[in-house]
Amino acid sequence: MTTRATRQHQMFPVLDPMQVETARRFASGPERRFEPGEVVYGIGEQGVPTWLVLEGGIDVSRRHGLSEDTAYTTYHTGQFSGEINQLAGRPTIARASASAEGCTALPFDPAHLRALMIGSAELGEIVMRALILRRVELLEDSGAGTILIGRTGSPELVRLQGFLARSAYPNLVLDAQNDPEGRAFVERMGVLPEELPLVVCPDGDMLRNPGELELATCLGMMPEFRTDAPYDVAIVGAGPAGLAAAVYAASEGLSVVVLDERSTGGQAGASARIENYLGFPTGISGRALAGRAFNQALKFGAEIASPLKVESLDCSEGNLALELVDGQRIGARAIVIASGARYRRPAVEGLATFEGNGVSYWASPIEARLCAGEEIALVGGGNSAGQAIAFLAPQVKRLHLFVRRPLAETMSQYLIERIAALKNVDIHVGCEVVGLEGDAQSGLQAATFRKIVAGTTHRCELRHVFLFIGADPNGDWLKNCVETDDRGFVVTGGGTRALETSRRGVFAIGDVRAGSTKRVAAAVGEGAAVVAQIHAMLAEHAGKEMQCPDAPIATR
Repeated sequence: MTTRATRQHQMFPVLDPMQVETARRFASGPERRFEPGEVVYGIGEQGVPTWLVLEGGIDVSRRHGLSEDTAYTTYHTGQFSGEINQLAGRPTIARASASAEGCTALPFDPAHLRALMIGSAELGEIVMRALILRRVELLEDSGAGTILIGRTGSPELVRLQGFLARSAYPNLVLDAQNDPEGRAFVERMGVLPEELPLVVCPDGDMLRNPGELELATCLGMMPEFRTDAPYDVAIVGAGPAGLAAAVYAASEGLSVVVLDERSTGGQAGASARIENYLGFPTGISGRALAGRAFNQALKFGAEIASPLKVESLDCSEGNLALELVDGQRIGARAIVIASGARYRRPAVEGLATFEGNGVSYWASPIEARLCAGEEIALVGGGNSAGQAIAFLAPQVKRLHLFVRRPLAETMSQYLIERIAALKNVDIHVGCEVVGLEGDAQSGLQAATFRKIVAGTTHRCELRHVFLFIGADPNGDWLKNCVETDDRGFVVTGGGTRALETSRRGVFAIGDVRAGSTKRVAAAVGEGAAVVAQIHAMLAEHAGKEMQCPDAPIATR
């Protein structure tokens, strides 16, 4: 059953006259009349308002694969247009025109749409739910959104698929060799094999083997940063800690920008199911949790940009700013380091050759489809590894788990019990991966594992190895601005504020912080706590600015 079949009344709610009058107070402009057939907005237009229909209707269509536009829906009196992109002012995925009787509608630009959601709790819930469900339906529709054309399973194609999946952007994948439509398009456009994968953005722009930043720019995911004044808070990292800080700071009226090198969710975003997070007794995927937090942050006005790498932190006297790889500079009154940790890579010769080509550091549905029915190996014994095993094992022929220590020393009991119930999981204790075989063209073909104590080795023919062997702090960009421990984790708590670093105005939360509890709930808690400490710092700073220079300083 599709989302539309089960929740149509929530996807396309009809506001009653009293709700429409309430909404009028938040409109960004006067009502507008569109004549029959007049274009309301086109595919790929940026900053398009959400339109509330007062009379008549708006016909909406969208592309389905490489074919012509197909009808999506018609918004009638009391209904509103748009999906989650309109909340952030990002480009539209559909096009709309006034229906046969014309249309009169009220506009709500992103700022006024957010004001409506915050100013009216009842309408805010109705509108937010509808926008999210419409995006969910786009994700369910295999033909909607961005089109990727390439060789199925190629590292370049998997990389772009993974980015779009983590960013919750609808996409369709066509095989450039075996899909008739994909093959014909590639031949018609004269695309060379080395130029694949090909990307067709919703507005029709075409990219040849782009990087994630180029693709994100084509999709309008990069906001225009403010240059007239510094942000109140700049957060580096959009994992659970960074997104929590963004939600709490933005909801309390602070101007917030969030930057992430990859995508929202961090390492938690790769978890197939988190079952020990408070309030979700049946569990929730890391991607779903990150998606909800992302939408929540947008609702309160936070600006979020990914993938955008921070090159360095400028902490010179009197300045706090982030230097980006593209040359931009973002000033802020407070900096929050929430950059988490990067996946640890074992010292295996040629490892880089197989990353994304047989070796993976996460287990998403994309990787699960690639290894379905095969024999695979997974290295690592932490909770992230346990969640990946529980997700992958039912889909593969056999899963070999290689760990250095018994699972009881490193993994939660509920995951140990779940793994014990999986009949196709073989556990090899006291082992590590020491060799990989294959080449860039054919991908991984075999891996060699060694018994740590005995020194004996065992070669396995397989095409997929998942590495979950821990992580190192992602803090190279800090350029010695703050104190770190001998492992590179950021030290906090030197002053009166527990999450503040050795540099005034710079805070650290989540996995990158020395001594942090490596759990999603702990990261979210630190994201909330840091905002209170930032408020205290900003209030203290404001008090000093208001103090008259010639006035005596009061003493106790």
